[in-house]
Amino acid sequence: TYRGLPQTKDEKKVSEPVKVTTLKSLPKALNPKPASSILSRCSISIASMEEELRVRLNDYEVTKIFPVRPKSTAKSVSESETPDSRYWSSFKHHPLPNLVSSVAAFAFSPVDPHSFVVAHSAAVSLFSSHTLSASRLFSLRDVVSSVCFRSDGALFAAADLSGLVQVFDVRERMALRSLRSHKAPARFVKYPFQDKLHLVSGGDDCVVKYWDVAGATVISDLLGHKDYVRCGDCSPVNDSMFITGSYDHTVKVWDARVDKSKWVAEINHGHPVEDVVYLPSGGMIATAGLNSVKVWDLIGGGRMVCSMESHNKTVTSLCVGRMGLDEAAENRLVSVALDGYMKVFDYGRAKVTYSMRFPAPLMSVGLSPDGSTRVIGGSNGMVFAGKKKVKKEAGEEKSLMSLWSVKSEVDESRRRALRPTYFRYFQRGQSEKPSEDDYLVKGKKGVKLARHDKLLKKFRHKEALVSVLEEKKPANVVAVMEELVARRKLIKCVSNMEEGELGLLLSFLQRYCTVQRYSGLLMGLTKKVLETRGDDVKGKEEFKGLLRNLKREVNQEMKIQLSLVEIQGVMAPLMRIAGRR
Repeated sequence: TYRGLPQTKDEKKVSEPVKVTTLKSLPKALNPKPASSILSRCSISIASMEEELRVRLNDYEVTKIFPVRPKSTAKSVSESETPDSRYWSSFKHHPLPNLVSSVAAFAFSPVDPHSFVVAHSAAVSLFSSHTLSASRLFSLRDVVSSVCFRSDGALFAAADLSGLVQVFDVRERMALRSLRSHKAPARFVKYPFQDKLHLVSGGDDCVVKYWDVAGATVISDLLGHKDYVRCGDCSPVNDSMFITGSYDHTVKVWDARVDKSKWVAEINHGHPVEDVVYLPSGGMIATAGLNSVKVWDLIGGGRMVCSMESHNKTVTSLCVGRMGLDEAAENRLVSVALDGYMKVFDYGRAKVTYSMRFPAPLMSVGLSPDGSTRVIGGSNGMVFAGKKKVKKEAGEEKSLMSLWSVKSEVDESRRRALRPTYFRYFQRGQSEKPSEDDYLVKGKKGVKLARHDKLLKKFRHKEALVSVLEEKKPANVVAVMEELVARRKLIKCVSNMEEGELGLLLSFLQRYCTVQRYSGLLMGLTKKVLETRGDDVKGKEEFKGLLRNLKREVNQEMKIQLSLVEIQGVMAPLMRIAGRR
């Protein structure tokens, strides 16, 4: 067809614009009718239509004639990699032993090497941040709900569901203090930022308690919440300021120096508050409740700065992480939820910059102060730990090497020397990484052979045919049959088949013998099978259904062929007349 002629609706869908002279500028009266309308109207002769096309094509010359191909769909372009995605995806996964019960909380030591404790069931496990292995286990009376390190990393406090708050010595593995005052389960415990003598705790009795750790007494009971107190955090710039979150939808700001146990500010999150955290500046806080995370400006009167609602289920824990140790590194707010997602939130731009999916509902999250370790706790007891290498600062002072260290380095250099007598001499360069200018020559991967291919290589023809028939892949079955025809073994394989194997063959032939792609081979094979194994097939009950279906398929195919012959007989005279004119 000419590109300039009018097209049908189906042709317009697959056509693309080409640079040719079109006939769109012709008057509507001269536009040709579609071919379907010409055939339907017998009154219009074919000769008049050809004469009209000939006149028009002489007036408007077509510059190029070629078949029109459908336009291929464009592929989506992925976004470029961001600094956030590079940083958070660089944490390499390290498996930790399953803790069986839900992981309630994490706490990192503020001093190097930043060991961390994990609260699970009625125990607290101490892990090394370098090796990610458990070194100590502390047992409590009830399920642990919260843990927190002191500023010097020598002690940590733990709260359990019996309402007891205990202070443990990390090295001695013993409880130094047991603080009893809560009448309901204690849900959180926090040490002030630099204060070593006081604790803040809250629980389901709706009371926030400010403790004197040395005397094991309550300094003040802070009343004001009307529902369970579930979380809290202490200010990073003032040891007397702290916040608490409750199921009454409010977050209250407290000052230990204020008399009469009155809060100094109150924020309504709008949902039951699951977790609260101070941002590093000390003037802003983040709250988590239901599926939303909100950032508030305390200095600005408690106004909401931004809100993130990208989680599908309840947000369970928050923490603040720093992207590196240099001064220009930015802080990010990390949240986990019951939907199994970890979200990284840039509260400066009010944007989610990174997201990761885990195979279990998430209950807690923690990041080490040096940014080298990330731990996430699941409801099934799994701890998803990630480790990142920390680059040493350029200005770090080097320690003086002793004589023994010099000797050990000399021995190491001798051991690493390559000599022709060493096995490593013949393996040198195998692990060398290519540079940008190198041309990589990739080795060919070995082809994995299927079972029928292996049997064909061993000339076990009948077993190969039966094996491929059991796979029920028609293309493979026909390919094996063609190979057997080339080897002149197909009829022999059919004659040696047992009754069960013959049933597989007849079932395949009944289903695919009338398919156009395979009918050339399968119809002849069907005839041969019935001729050679007719006596075995006739008297068997299990073959009656297969033969009945095969007969029906063949009769139906014959009717279709007769219909096509009739249509061809009708079309042939019309095409002959059209060719003469």
